[in-house]
Amino acid sequence: MLRLTPPAVLPFVQLARLDRPLGWQLLLAPCWQSAALAGLARGTGPNLTHLALFLVGAIAMRGAGSTYNDILDRKLDAGVERTKGRPLPSGRVGVRAALVFLVFEALLGLAVLLCFNPFSIALGLGSLAIVAIYPLMKRVTAWPQAVLGLAFSWGALMGWAAIYGGLALPAFFLYASAFCWTIGYDTIYALQDARDDAIVGIKSTARLFGAQVRRGVGIFYLGAGIFALLALETAGAGVVALAGLCLYCLHLAWQLRRVEGATPQVALALFRSNRHAGLILFAGIALQGWMGQYLF
Repeated sequence: MLRLTPPAVLPFVQLARLDRPLGWQLLLAPCWQSAALAGLARGTGPNLTHLALFLVGAIAMRGAGSTYNDILDRKLDAGVERTKGRPLPSGRVGVRAALVFLVFEALLGLAVLLCFNPFSIALGLGSLAIVAIYPLMKRVTAWPQAVLGLAFSWGALMGWAAIYGGLALPAFFLYASAFCWTIGYDTIYALQDARDDAIVGIKSTARLFGAQVRRGVGIFYLGAGIFALLALETAGAGVVALAGLCLYCLHLAWQLRRVEGATPQVALALFRSNRHAGLILFAGIALQGWMGQYLF
């Protein structure tokens, strides 16, 4: 993508992180899991139209969130080795142009949201308050990962609401699971920048946990597994979905084995592997629903 993008457009591709799809994949995972869970509760697979809409919406809103974050953090990013080359701190795009691009991305996300029922539209708009405060949290609390978890897990509510026009216990349990999962994997991600973050004053759970990072991440990954189990049980899941959950938990356990003393390169690889973890859980739930629809 970077090679094929015209130079004038390249800074905006990087602002939206289109060259780094992992972010929208992690944002998308709870949406798809929730859509699959709602379908499973009805004895069907996930709504394919909803899956497509969530895909477009996740790409647009991850891009908008990243652009907004970069606008607010442009001075902090200039002091961190990994981020100083981003379009805004490097001067390759101005703040005004970034703001115009942000409006475009937000309008695209709004267009997707308007395809759903009124309850889902209101629910989706409700997430904007959390998104708005997230970039500021790293300045005031050691738990910015928790605020990111609140925002990135919102799709766990959206998929269910899109089908039922309301929320129920399975959706809340899945939201809690995704919240714990997000804190865990974003703590691993923050290990890359722990040294630079200390210099510029950025707070994170990676710095907070310090030498106990495996224990800290482990607690949240355990919570992710327990709440996912509760979500499946309250939605009436069967053996296929539970098998997917087991594979998901094994993947998280594999990450924990390698996180202690991880180099920035290992931390990044472990973080990236969560795209597979999210898909594994989705696949188990979706397959269970499709089997119920077509085989029984």
